Amino acid sequence: MATKVALHTRGCPMNFAETSTLAGQFQEQGYEQVKFNEKADIYVINTCTVTGEADRKSKRAVRKARKLNPEAIIIAVGCYAQLHPEKIAAMKGVDIVLGNNEKFNILDYLDQYREKERPEIHTSVRNDMVTFHSSYSLGDRTRSFLKVQDGCDYGCAYCTIPLARGKSRNQSIKSLVEEARTIAKSGVQEIILTGINTGDFGRSTGETFQELIRRLENVPGIERYRIASIEPNLLHDDIIRFVSQSEKFLPHFHIPLQSGCNAILAKMKRRYNRELFRDKVKQIKNHMPGAFVGVDVIAGFPGEDEQKFEETYKFLQNLDASFYHVFPFSRRPSTPAVQMEDQVPAEKIKQRSKQLQMLAKRKSMMFYRRHLGEERKVLFEHHNYNGKIFGYTDNYIKIEKDYRPDLAGKIKKVALQQINKQGNVEGKILES
Repeated sequence: MATKVALHTRGCPMNFAETSTLAGQFQEQGYEQVKFNEKADIYVINTCTVTGEADRKSKRAVRKARKLNPEAIIIAVGCYAQLHPEKIAAMKGVDIVLGNNEKFNILDYLDQYREKERPEIHTSVRNDMVTFHSSYSLGDRTRSFLKVQDGCDYGCAYCTIPLARGKSRNQSIKSLVEEARTIAKSGVQEIILTGINTGDFGRSTGETFQELIRRLENVPGIERYRIASIEPNLLHDDIIRFVSQSEKFLPHFHIPLQSGCNAILAKMKRRYNRELFRDKVKQIKNHMPGAFVGVDVIAGFPGEDEQKFEETYKFLQNLDASFYHVFPFSRRPSTPAVQMEDQVPAEKIKQRSKQLQMLAKRKSMMFYRRHLGEERKVLFEHHNYNGKIFGYTDNYIKIEKDYRPDLAGKIKKVALQQINKQGNVEGKILES
């Protein structure tokens, strides 16, 4: 029997939570988990397909596993495996392909596997993807990703995630509170709530996201929560007010915008306009002036001419955001955007992405500088990175200090003093 397993994750925080669940299944059956760059008997690659680059990285991981051990069993799971099983199965070395439902039964498929000329493919059709599979990560002793929702009922013109993940669903608040308690017992102090459409929580149980965060607030042992991503139209006023008054939910918001041009937002089939988005950011800043606001934006969506790009650029320039996550538009098969006229040339998409990335760096430095001289609580990580230790403030400013073992996993108050050459903030620890 094979004894060593290595797992590799591409994509979103939810994939990391789900990979951790798979790792736990292997460990319960006596497998030894090793790092992905080591020789193993089984390699599991949890794939992503949100962009063309994500596809390519998933394929590179397969090739790396095959190179590390040509005799190993290679199992591809996740979103790319769900949407394009034949493509990844055609890669030399792949033995088993499992979709997003099937990956949670990975040990059963492994037990049944017998070496064949063609890889085994097991994937559900979208209408069958109605089960919520519980997941949370415990590999990092500093923070944990807790999956609170899966799937999406939105039909954005550029996105394949509803096809890969199925309909919006969740488990009960009671179950999630119990999982948070389990995480707390492991010594983790910070939980990041993840999902495909997090604010849509409650479709399966008739509950609400607001109720969920109120219940999680009372879990002993967890000192900090972050909301990984939430649609602007679902970021309701009472959520913002609750976070502003909470002792545990941090002033850190990640909100997808995608375009600052209303005409492009309409083509994307997004469920808001830029005015609503701007109002949400203003509301956050009115309640929490120091809040971190991270924003997703896509460069080069079909129909984005120079004037429309300029609209987006000016909107982002004037928005009180802390950072922009810039994604070049990627033509995803089976999406309406593929068939749209006025496709933007690849070179133009690359150029616009660079402009937005430069703006993102300026916004980030402005945000950091604005908070120099303040005192903020920092949760330090456990790792020693070449003599350095890192941590994040409540409002997601990255702090760098010379490594001290007594700081690992601790929350300390730090006076923010200066930005170093690496772009991190250095400061003085005020609590012993």
